[in-house]
Amino acid sequence: MFGPVRVAVFVDGCFWHSCPDHRVMPKANCDWWADKLAANQARDRAKDTALIDLGWFPLHIWEHEDPEAAAQKVARVVADRRPT
Repeated sequence: MFGPVRVAVFVDGCFWHSCPDHRVMPKANCDWWADKLAANQARDRAKDTALIDLGWFPLHIWEHEDPEAAAQKVARVVADRRPT
């Protein structure tokens, strides 16, 4: 977290957060997993909404993203939110 500019950075796992590029549904217990992964997404949205309501900017990075590109993304958002 970057407190002074209120940026919360999350690195989301492709499986647990249902990455649109790498989403894979397990073959066993499909209904249970579908409910579990949908609940994870709903929890993520609720958490983001709560953070936004408190003045924070939730920034999500996927686990498969290039680390250098992800760091640049974080730096841009933090710089954009710094007071001038």
